[in-house]
Amino acid sequence: MRPKRHTKHIEKGKIYLYGKHALMEALQNAPRVIRKVFLAAELRDTELRALLEKHQIPTASLSPGKGKDLVGRDTAHQGVIFTMDPSTLLVSFHDFLQTLDMKKNPAVAILGEVQDPHNVGAIIRSAAAFGLDAVLIPQHNQAPLTGTVVKTSAGMAFRIPLVTIGNVNNTLKVLKEKGFWIYGLAMDGTTTLGAEAFDAPAAFVIGNEGAGIREKTIQSCDVTLSIPMHSRTESLNAAVSAAVVFYEWSRKHPEAL
Repeated sequence: MRPKRHTKHIEKGKIYLYGKHALMEALQNAPRVIRKVFLAAELRDTELRALLEKHQIPTASLSPGKGKDLVGRDTAHQGVIFTMDPSTLLVSFHDFLQTLDMKKNPAVAILGEVQDPHNVGAIIRSAAAFGLDAVLIPQHNQAPLTGTVVKTSAGMAFRIPLVTIGNVNNTLKVLKEKGFWIYGLAMDGTTTLGAEAFDAPAAFVIGNEGAGIREKTIQSCDVTLSIPMHSRTESLNAAVSAAVVFYEWSRKHPEAL
């Protein structure tokens, strides 16, 4: 059962997305988020048009030159631009918890003040690829859901639950009470990634690109994880670090793939 979508306390807005792949992902996995679709007259994709008709989504003609006004001059929109309300992709933390099967040792990613929307999108993509159950996104001090985030996720933002949370530390407390083991991704982590068994429900905290995880949040972690790497490299990008950790978790949980 997928959790209910949540809009309370989330500011509604409108973002523009583009490209046939992005629209097909939305139509096949979350058609309710689409508000309107602009299509070039020469577009002959019958499957796409059939899905739009099936879900009764309003369409309009994308006249020559209008695309650059909506999404920028240098954007390869393929004759497809659509609008959506990003708040409709978000699930409440309470509703998400009701859907969890703790017997299956679920795993979630928690964004801790990740500021670059490309990193947020890449983390969402990796979490979906390696079988995590959700990405938890704070409402404050955090890059919000934007067109860049959704586009960078390669459509995975429509496939994996994106959960809105308030205070990260309070969220970790609730997850601990549910039986989650909290892992903080840190360069100077005390546990090497390959040594961890991941034999309990796991919550992975990814910190800010520059400052890392906040001190109070680190104190709430059960384990801080470090990734072994060559001495010539000081650190990895936040999204790359997350992908490496998610992959290692998935190796211990092949049933999630």
